[in-house]
Amino acid sequence: MTTNMISESVSETREKLWDHMRNPRMVFRNLSCGTNSLLLAYLPYLVDTVILQQVLLPYFERLPEEKLVPDTILGNVPVAHVTKAMDYSQVSDYLVRGWIYLQIEGMANGLLLYVAKLPSRSLGEAQVETQIFGPQVAFTEELETNLGVLQGYLSTDLLTNVSITIGKRSMTNVEVCYMEDLAAPENVQTVIQRIRDLDIDGVIDSGKLVQLIDDNTFSIFPQLILTERPDHVSEALLEGKVVVFVEGSPFAIVGPSSFVDFFKSNEDLYIRWQMASFIRLLRFSALFVSLFFTATYVAALTFHYEMIPSALLVSLVKSRSKVPFPPLFEALLLEMIIEFLREAGARLPFKVGQTIGIVGGIVIGQAAVAAGFTSNILIMIVALSALASFTFPSYMMSTAVRILRFPIILLAGIWGGFGIMLGASFLLIHILRQSSLGRPFFLPFFPFRLQDFKNSLIRFPFYSLGKRPVMTRSPDDTRVSDEAGKKRPVQ
Repeated sequence: MTTNMISESVSETREKLWDHMRNPRMVFRNLSCGTNSLLLAYLPYLVDTVILQQVLLPYFERLPEEKLVPDTILGNVPVAHVTKAMDYSQVSDYLVRGWIYLQIEGMANGLLLYVAKLPSRSLGEAQVETQIFGPQVAFTEELETNLGVLQGYLSTDLLTNVSITIGKRSMTNVEVCYMEDLAAPENVQTVIQRIRDLDIDGVIDSGKLVQLIDDNTFSIFPQLILTERPDHVSEALLEGKVVVFVEGSPFAIVGPSSFVDFFKSNEDLYIRWQMASFIRLLRFSALFVSLFFTATYVAALTFHYEMIPSALLVSLVKSRSKVPFPPLFEALLLEMIIEFLREAGARLPFKVGQTIGIVGGIVIGQAAVAAGFTSNILIMIVALSALASFTFPSYMMSTAVRILRFPIILLAGIWGGFGIMLGASFLLIHILRQSSLGRPFFLPFFPFRLQDFKNSLIRFPFYSLGKRPVMTRSPDDTRVSDEAGKKRPVQ
């Protein structure tokens, strides 16, 4: 028998647990049940003291001495989860998760009782992915709460969970969720295998885990979606995708995901298809505005004056008459100022951040024009580019586009229109080479899939979206019957 095995002596167990934990807040309580002595060990800030004081302690006080054996307690103790303890390492791991360790003098097989009351916040509205129509609830940092909310949306026994513990020191619980009859087995196995293969000290948030399991860590583009919305996760599961929850994180990981998915909002499903199509086209237009609008201004003023209409050229010359800097430096300076304001507004307290964003932008913009640092026209162009980047539902994709603006502006300042085309070509080639859980990232455009195109740049009516996305390769690809729409009379 190894020294790590639990001793029959509660006094020796107490010493061993102290050696393992070394936590001054650790509580050891000795109880008496007839002639027997019991040991309770727990961390008071992790357990529900109400259940302990009002349920467990009275239960043991009333328990007949002849029933004070682990097998009897295992099936009758009034708590949800009870398991046998095998060694001191297991007891230590469970204690830091809010369990209580119980041992009877003279018996080596102690019991672990789940009485956790971990710090958590109640369900609230989404703060990052806001929308007007549809459910407003968002996930929290509590894993069990998130799973309960998701089960409320999908009340079926086909919703399957796989529990994994990662992190040698953080021992973080991770739940991989999928619909058993809809998710492709290869997608599920890919996610599970990548998580289990991780050899890392700890994972605190899903934002860290998503970088560890995506296909290309060196790409600036996110390949898996992070969402805080239960309705988004539910729709993804119904499409045959795989979802990962991380204990302590309010964001779920959804995959496989295509480039187009980052420009979709779940609110698109709650409004008329014509409205949803218009808004999606607006977002994709905003992508090109955010990436190339400022760069086009720099290229035109540096190399391609002949492209500018004569009426506009007069206004540009007048606006830039007092600016001593070349268009490239002027554009980069103003873009950096916009990024400073945006980052300052995000890090300051909410009310102060709003004030800094609005007042700071107006004051600095006017002061820059008055001082001759920039022109009025460029301020308008940079402001439109920044505004366009706010239209993307995904914050990660929005940030990627903000960063990519700078190298494209540099290329425009060095080689003009050729530089813009060069940058756009590199971006397109890079996107075409990416994948998400092994699936092509640029679906449905490459390879072209007409079936998925109906829910990409535009959204067709629901009865036209009868098949699940090709990207998920779901075993059951039918989600809306073709006959359902035909039964309704056409007006």
